This record gives sequence, structure tokens and C-alpha cells, in this order.
Amino acid sequence: MKLEVLYEDNHLIAVNKPAGLVVQENEHGMDSLEVLVKDYIKVKYDKPGAVFLGCIHRLDTAVTGVVLFARTSKALVRMNQQFKDRAVKKTYAALVRKKPNPMAGTLVHYLKKDTKENKTKLYNEEREGSKRAELSYQYISTANHCFLLKVMPVTGRPHQIRVQLARTITGIVGDVKYGQTKPTSDKSIYLHALGLSFIHPVTKEKINLHAPLPNFGNWKFFKDIEKNLLKE
Repeated sequence: MKLEVLYEDNHLIAVNKPAGLVVQENEHGMDSLEVLVKDYIKVKYDKPGAVFLGCIHRLDTAVTGVVLFARTSKALVRMNQQFKDRAVKKTYAALVRKKPNPMAGTLVHYLKKDTKENKTKLYNEEREGSKRAELSYQYISTANHCFLLKVMPVTGRPHQIRVQLARTITGIVGDVKYGQTKPTSDKSIYLHALGLSFIHPVTKEKINLHAPLPNFGNWKFFKDIEKNLLKE
């Protein structure tokens, strides 16, 4: 699988994750984005022995878009702190089947991960073991019976965008885990990590990463307005 590298220096590497690929190596021996990036670094820089690569954050297997890795332990520690401090700005694109009302807003819920079912439960009030989840959304456009939303999560809970949109607006197209009846042909869902903005952990410069929308299915109807999603 050919990697689409979005950003690369001595400290960080960012790639555009395809659907159907887990981010991090696991005990099941599945192909992972982490292994692909390690192989890419090993070959490109002719590195002997093991390649260091720190997993800073993750995307669900069915989700596409920006994934950032650390190439040094210093960068990993500093980027983990930025995510913990919520200093990283995340922008997602989501396609749903219903126009939101209101067309922009903020959602706050409490989420609890059910590890047995690999599913997140949502509550309107805090429950034992739950964690606060917050995001804002904005309606952008309509095409081919799909409604494009810009989603900006404040927190980073498992399945957060998927379950919060499903409960308040409607499920993301193709997301049968959270209410949609029809899966996509490639088992992906129409949720894409479009942008990631942060301060470089070493140079201290502002970094703005952008992963282009996928070029398949209903995404193609929104390619010409993609830049609107990245506007402040």
C-alpha cells in the first residue's frame, strides 16, 4: 500500500490514512498504518535495526484522514502534552443523511466505552465511568442526498463524533454501528480527519496539516468546496 505523506521532518511524520486500516500494531498481527510508516522510514533513510515511531493519536479503522506520528521520543512526549492540554485543533468532515437543525451548534454529552461490544454509550448527564465529550459542528453544503458537516471536536473520546452526531442529528453515512442501515461497499464510513493544527514540538512554529477528501463515492461531490471546511 502506497503511503500518502502529508508532512515529514526529523521529528514528525503525518500521513493520510485510508479506510479499513488500523492505526497501531496489535496482538492480532493485522496490517497497520504504524507498520507501513515504519517500513517507509526504514527504506527511505536506509535505517538499520528497529525504527522508532510514536503513536500520538488514533482514528477508527473505518475513518480516513490525518494521522500524526512522532519520530523521536522528545517529540512524542511534547505532542502528547499538547493533545492532553487540548492545544491541538482538529477539523473533520462528515456526511450525514439529514440536514441539522440548528445548522450549527455545540454538543456536550457524557460517553462510556463498552469494550466488549466495541461501542460507545452516550448519556446526557454524567454517569459512573463516563467522560465529558464536547464538539461543535457547522452545516456546509448538500449534494446527492448527503449533507456535509464541518466537525470540530474539543475532546477526543472513542467514537465521539460518530455517537454524538447519531444521537442529535443522524448517523454518519455508512456507519451501521451507530444507526445507519446500509454499509458502504468498502466498509468505510463518511468521516474524514481533514485538518490538524498545532505548534511544532521542537521548532515552535505553527503547523497546519490538511488531508484532502477521499476521491471516491459521495466525497467527490464536495471536492470543489473542500477549502471552505478549513476556513476559520
